[in-house]
This record gives sequence, C-alpha cells and structure tokens, in this order.
Amino acid sequence: MLYNLFSSVNSPEILKYISSRSCLAAFTAFCISIFFGHWFIKKLRALKVGEDTTKTDSEELKRMHSDKKNTPTMGGIIVIVSILVSTLLWCNIYNEYIFLILFTLIWLGVLGFIDDYIKLTQVKASGLTDSSKLLFQSALGLILGLILYFHMKKFTWGTHLIIPRMKDFHLDLGPFYIVVVAFFIVGMSNAVNLTDGLDGLAIGCGIIAGIAFAVIAYISGRVDFSNYLRVPYIPGSGELCVFCAALVGGGLGFLWYNCFPAQIFMGDTGSLTLGGVLGLVAIIVKQEVLMIVIGGIFIAEAVSVIMQVSCYKMTKKRIFRCAPLHHHFQFKGWHESKVTVRFWVAAALLAVCSFILL
Repeated sequence: MLYNLFSSVNSPEILKYISSRSCLAAFTAFCISIFFGHWFIKKLRALKVGEDTTKTDSEELKRMHSDKKNTPTMGGIIVIVSILVSTLLWCNIYNEYIFLILFTLIWLGVLGFIDDYIKLTQVKASGLTDSSKLLFQSALGLILGLILYFHMKKFTWGTHLIIPRMKDFHLDLGPFYIVVVAFFIVGMSNAVNLTDGLDGLAIGCGIIAGIAFAVIAYISGRVDFSNYLRVPYIPGSGELCVFCAALVGGGLGFLWYNCFPAQIFMGDTGSLTLGGVLGLVAIIVKQEVLMIVIGGIFIAEAVSVIMQVSCYKMTKKRIFRCAPLHHHFQFKGWHESKVTVRFWVAAALLAVCSFILL
C-alpha cells in the first residue's frame, strides 16, 4: 500500500529496492506480532479459549502434555494479521503473485479458524472432519492450479517440473500441472499441520523455510541472478521476497510467545495457512522439488504418520512409538525443547543443502 502510494509520486529511494522493503516488512510484521500478540493472548485468557490436550488416543501423550491444558490457542491469527498488514504496506499489491498468496492466506486461515472454533466450542469434537478439510484444501489447490496453468503457459518453462542439478532436463506436466499444484498445496498444508505438536516446532521450521524462499524468490525475480544460476526467471516474483520476509518477521514475533513453555499455540489457523503459503511460493518460483528439501522436516513428519497408519492397518504393529515423528523422540525420553531445537538444526541444514542444489 505504501509502495503503491509512493510509486505514483517521487518515491523515497528506500522503497525502490526489494531488499529494503523486505527488511521493512520483516520488522513491521515482527512488531505487529509482538504487540498484537500480547493483547491477543490476554484476550483469549479472559475468554478462556484454551487447548484441550485430552483429545488424543494416547494416554502417554495426555500425561506428557497435561501441563499444556487450557493454554490459549488460535495463535495463528497473530501470524496471519502480522503478515497481511505488513504485506499490504510494503508489497506491490497489484502484483498477481501477491494477490494469489494473500488469497491463499485468507482461504486457509478461515478454514483453520473454523476447525479450531469447532474444537473449542464442542466438547467431544476434534474439529472439521478430515474429508471436509481435504475438500476445501483441494478446492483451493484446483483454483490455484487452473490460474497458474493458464498464466504459466505463456512462458517456455511454464508447466515444466524443474529438477535441481539437472539444468537441461525439464519434465513438462501439461494439463497434469493443475493436479500437481493441488496435490502440493494440500500436502504441504497438512504436513505443517502435523508438525505443529511441540512448542515452537512448526513456526521455527517455517521461519527457516521462509528465509530460504525469500532468497530464492529474490534470485528468481532478477534476470542477472537467475541466468547466472540457470534457474527460471519469473518476472514479478521478487515481490514474494517481501512476503516471505513478512512471514519470517511475523513468525519470529509469534515464536516469542510460542517457545517453550508456550503461552499460546498456533492451532490449525496458523499451521494449515503456513504450509499452504510456503507451498504456493515454491510453486510460483518453480522450485517444487526443492521444497521437499527445504521443508524436509515437514515431509518427514507427514511420511512418519503415513507409514505408521499403513503399517498398523496391515500388520497391527507400529514402526514408531508414536507418530508424528517428534512424538517418537519424546517417547524415547528426549525433552520437548531438545526435540524442537534439534529439528530446527536439521531444518537449517536442509535449507543450506537446498542452496547447494540450487
């Protein structure tokens, strides 16, 4: 908004550069997250909007997380508000990619809010049914897939799948690209949701992924850098660097309250949204495969659940002591904060590896 306001007149020098606006977006989102978060937590406590940790099949998990009962939830609203306001202030709001990312942010934020609201207001309910969530996530994925399919067709690499380190081999997906986009949005949204089980875990890994994609979006939006590294040049994608910076700033502000012991939880409002927007950024900058590396922790968490459920249905035996993966290490005796920090370290190493592959 400020960018568009000043672009019609003699804009300050600082607003001409994506790098400057990214720093401003991160700082703005952090401040909003800190100050709004403080007020929001007090408001939730007054309304007695707290997490019910007894809604799990594992008696051991109930015991481990008994001290978290009644901790305020729906903290994803803090992250969404900080990202939204900061993006509107410092991004070019007429950029088509920013429009899509904000559309996704709001869609998944509303879906997550409804899911959390049902959990909090209905004693025996665990939120929306899996099929209902999947339906709305898939609808969003197909809408984004259709929009991006017709938009990307005008570029030579439009519907190609870029394989890291294989610069001369691009797999053209054709119309199947729409399905791939939908699958990726749904998959990443649910993967981050599954990761959100320990204080600071999901948001910390999300911040690291946001930093990685801020750098990649900046590279993809510049002809010189993208040509040098032989990655697709995406005109206008540099604005996603500003958005990712806002995500990082808002995430850091939220982590201030979400670190162990958490004063507030993200809830599905935040986790579904965080995964969806990160997945969309990866799709736009044509680094879908690289997202598997950058979001390796999220993927591992989702795969651990799939493996656990599949194995139990076939053999009545469990591979892990508990799934998702972070609970397995808790059951092995690791302290919650140790699991979280070590997963952060792994996420950071995976982000570094992604730059090597890029």
